[in-house]
Amino acid sequence: MEFNFLVPIDDEISQFVRNLSTQQLGSKVVFHSSDEFPDLDKIRIAIVGVLEEKKDGALTDLKCIRRELYSLFPGNWESSIADIGNILPGHSQKDTYFALQKLLTSLIKKDVIPIVIGGSQDLTYAMYRAYDNLEQMVNLVSIDSKFDFGKESDPIAPSSFLTKIVLDEPNNLFNFCNIGYQTYFNSQEEIDLIEKLFFDAYRLGDISNSISLAEPVFRDADIVSLDLTSIKSPESGNFHNFNPNGFTGKEICTLSRYAGLSDKVSLFGVFNHNDSDQESKLISQIIWYFVEGFHYRSNEYPFGSKDNYLRYIIPLESAELVFYKSHRTDRWWIEIPHLSTNNTKLKKSALLPCSYEEYLAACNQEIPERWWKAQRKNIV
Repeated sequence: MEFNFLVPIDDEISQFVRNLSTQQLGSKVVFHSSDEFPDLDKIRIAIVGVLEEKKDGALTDLKCIRRELYSLFPGNWESSIADIGNILPGHSQKDTYFALQKLLTSLIKKDVIPIVIGGSQDLTYAMYRAYDNLEQMVNLVSIDSKFDFGKESDPIAPSSFLTKIVLDEPNNLFNFCNIGYQTYFNSQEEIDLIEKLFFDAYRLGDISNSISLAEPVFRDADIVSLDLTSIKSPESGNFHNFNPNGFTGKEICTLSRYAGLSDKVSLFGVFNHNDSDQESKLISQIIWYFVEGFHYRSNEYPFGSKDNYLRYIIPLESAELVFYKSHRTDRWWIEIPHLSTNNTKLKKSALLPCSYEEYLAACNQEIPERWWKAQRKNIV
C-alpha cells in the first residue's frame, strides 16, 4: 500500500541516465521505472520527490535536480542508493501528507534513510508524523532563517508548520533546534518561546563564525529539514525571493555532511526549491554531501559501547558532570542522569552529544546549556 503512492521517474530522466558514463552517480543508482521497483532490502538510501502544485498550476519540477545530481561522480561509496520516484499531489494537502507519512514510516522501518526533495517546507510536518507508530521521541533540526511559528488557529503552511508539530497529538517531539535563524525575521515573542520550551536556536552569525558548533546538534537529531531560503541568494541563485544574507554554498554543504555523518539521523529533507537551474546545482551538491557523510558514519553511541570512551568527571558545586570522549573520533558526550518520567516513549539516550569547548567550560565551573535544558525536559 505504501508504495502505491509513488510514480516512476520521468522517461526524460531515464534516458538521461542511460547516456551517462559508468563512473557517474546515475549509473550506480537503482531507479523506480515503469518496469520495476527497487528491492529495498538491498537499499540504504532512498531518494523520493514530492510534487506540489504551484500558484500557476504547474507542478514542482525536480527533473533538473536529478540531472545535476546523477551527473556528479560518487565518492568511495559502498552502500546502495535508489531513486524511488515521486509522490503526486493529492486532492488535498492532507492527502499528500498522508501519502508521504505512510511511505516514510515504511522506509524507516526497513532501515532505509529517505532523502525527501520537496516543494514547501510544511512537508516537514508529514516527516515528523512518520514517527507516530515507531514508539520513539523525535529530535527535529531545521536549517532555516525563520522559526516558522504561526497562530494556533492558522492552517498549516510553510511559515507556520512548527506550531502544529508542537501542539498536535500525539506529541512525539522531544527537542527542536533551529540552525541559522536571522533575528530580524523573527519576533522577540518567538525567540522567547524557543527559550521557554527549552528548545535550541543558533544565529546565522554564530554558526558562520564557528560552523563546528552545529556538529553535536546533528549528532542528536532524527529529522533534518533544510529550507533553501536560508542560503544567501547570490550563492543559491534564488533571485525570485531575494535574500542578501544567509549561509554560503560551502557552509550549507558542510551542515549537510554533518547531518549525513550523524549515526542518529534517519530522515533528511530539502525544501523550497525555486525550480531554477542555478539552485538545482547547489541542491545536488547538498544531497551529495549528505550521502558522503552517511558513508563515513562511525556507528558510535547510542549504537556502540561505553567501553570505547574515556570518562571524565567534573565536580561542580551543584552537580557532578560526567563527560565521555570517543577513542575513535575524539568526539564528546555528556551524561544525562536518568530521571523518572511518565512518558513511555521517552527513551532518551543517557549520553548527550556535546563539544570539547563545553567540556573546557565545565572545567571552569560552567554548566553547559544543553545539559541544563535536557535536565529540564526530563523534569517538566
